[in-house]
Amino acid sequence: MNLSGFPFTATDWSQVSQERKPGESGEVTSRVQHFGGVRVRRVDYSPGYLADHWCRKGHVLYVLQGELITTLEDGRVVVTRQGGSYQVADDAEAHRSSSPNGASLLIVD
Repeated sequence: MNLSGFPFTATDWSQVSQERKPGESGEVTSRVQHFGGVRVRRVDYSPGYLADHWCRKGHVLYVLQGELITTLEDGRVVVTRQGGSYQVADDAEAHRSSSPNGASLLIVD
């Protein structure tokens, strides 16, 4: 991750336009900002959310609220709760997100 080419910037996420997309079940609401080559997202998963794809993108992910269940392609299941995070490199391990009770996340990639 290269953090260059942009000034100090404070983000009021309530002022960033949101986009809603359906998952296999539930939906995800995302607010996205780009800083140079870095994407920062404030993401909300509805209760019952299940991603409609396997992700191979690397992320640094922090759970702001709720609980995130991440299933890895090899069958492992990782539960990340409020205040927890995970990190994964690009093309390292495919992963799929779900949240039975909903979750709010901050994701940097």
